[in-house]
Amino acid sequence: MRQIFLRLDERIQLILIAFLVGICGGLASVALNRSLEMGAMWLHTMHGNWYVFLFPACGAALSSIFLSHIARDMGGHGVPEVIYSVSRRGGLLRLRLAISRLVACFLTIASGGSAGPEAPIVVSGASIGSNIASFFRLRDRQRIIIVGCGAAAAIASIFNAPVAGIVFSLEAILGEWTSTNLIPIAVSSVIGTEISRFLEGNQIPFQARVFSITTIDIVACLGLAVLTAFGSVLLIRLLKFFNNLSERLSPYEWIRASLGGLFVGIIGISFPSVLGEGYGVIRTVIEQQYFQGLFIIGVIALAKILATSLTIGTSRSGGLFAPCLVIGSLIGLFYQRFLVVAMPSVHWAGESYFALLGMAGVISSVMQAPMTGIFLIAEITGSYQVLISVVLLSVVSALLSHFFEPLSVYVQQLAAQGEWIRPRTDRQILSELDLTELIETDCRIVHPEMRLKDLVEIVKVSHRNYFPVEDSKSGDFLGIIRLDDIRSYLFNQYLYSSVLVEELMDRDIKTVSLDDDLPTVIEFFEKTHSWSLPVVQDKKFLGLISKATILDYYRRELIIQEEI
Repeated sequence: MRQIFLRLDERIQLILIAFLVGICGGLASVALNRSLEMGAMWLHTMHGNWYVFLFPACGAALSSIFLSHIARDMGGHGVPEVIYSVSRRGGLLRLRLAISRLVACFLTIASGGSAGPEAPIVVSGASIGSNIASFFRLRDRQRIIIVGCGAAAAIASIFNAPVAGIVFSLEAILGEWTSTNLIPIAVSSVIGTEISRFLEGNQIPFQARVFSITTIDIVACLGLAVLTAFGSVLLIRLLKFFNNLSERLSPYEWIRASLGGLFVGIIGISFPSVLGEGYGVIRTVIEQQYFQGLFIIGVIALAKILATSLTIGTSRSGGLFAPCLVIGSLIGLFYQRFLVVAMPSVHWAGESYFALLGMAGVISSVMQAPMTGIFLIAEITGSYQVLISVVLLSVVSALLSHFFEPLSVYVQQLAAQGEWIRPRTDRQILSELDLTELIETDCRIVHPEMRLKDLVEIVKVSHRNYFPVEDSKSGDFLGIIRLDDIRSYLFNQYLYSSVLVEELMDRDIKTVSLDDDLPTVIEFFEKTHSWSLPVVQDKKFLGLISKATILDYYRRELIIQEEI
């Protein structure tokens, strides 16, 4: 069957695999959703007991122990790993991620941790897509597209929002909008949504009301954009703060996770609505049934930011989608109540309207993905009536937060480690090439004790201008002979017997190792003004790598990407 599949046109292959990935992503989403529903029901029955505040700590500790000692997984809120695999590993992801993150997410959220299920579902869908692509022996570029399909199917199925799944995958995961990516991702997103609808019903997660929007409501969006940008920056910086703080407090991850969960539980004693994913809070706000006062709403929004930062910053399990939506809805509600108090004579659009805008603003700012925020809010509420306002607020909020935090929460850690590569750049294309394929091994080895006349005989039969020098006993690399550097010696026969190779070789030449990526190698070429550099690993010479060979392979890769 696989042989028949491999004979098909490449575009048809991608569409068929996208169909399969969409099914798997939809099933994974439904499984996690139903598990979390059962966990939420169980947690609800326990409310009123004094020890409930300990549940988030227990869940976070169990999640950490499961990831570290059972699944052998490093943990994390997931999406950065998918982005890393796309930009640096050709879309390769381990299959165990498809299960391990779902289990860890369930343990964290069901026990009351302030996190969302979306990022673990994205990792699961992307992992499924990566391994299906590897099974069918697709090229790296094709595998990356299928990873995007898995991410799109996951988001689309969990929110019942196919367009949002497409936009999220293209904007946040792949970072490039091309027709080649769009078609299979769209197929996978739609199939994932249909699987979710078939098993859980064709429902809109948050039913919005009909709004009466005036010009003053649209102008007021600018003030809300400032608040959502502030909330987003605060969330991002608290995440980094608690992540760094927890690593200094204890070397054991399960202890760090349990401490974070304990503080979340303590916060939940006074503000139980901050626990869990928080979709119930969003539904209450949109239905205009949230009767807390202005000051309390602001405090709860800050408490949700703090609880989310503690949960994900210490346990690194769970996603940010749901918390961002909760925080955004509370900020929007707070802003609407403030407007009513400040200007009671104005007839404002309503609490639901500003809550929806707040959700779009926080999502767009935290993820630096305004298109995702726009279409997600429109789809999960079934209301395109607020589209103009949502577009305005999402763009302004994302721009304001970009001023303070230039990178999205998903790529900040990768960028700090030097592991993030912007898509559609020379560096990204070079990173997809394999250094070992570019090494030229047809080099003539010389030794330091050889005389010039022996070197001349080797030069006569070689087409190379570079000759590596190795220790004749240990085989260690010592340096290089450049033909241009010794040209004057070659025509002076009086020196043939008196000059040794060790007197002519360059010992300070820059070398390349197998651990260096090609963008780094290119930087070496620019700094040294060389056309060829020796590749040395553990003091052993492996061959030469030349700038001309890299450029040739770069050109071939461009052609391949245009053909896909």
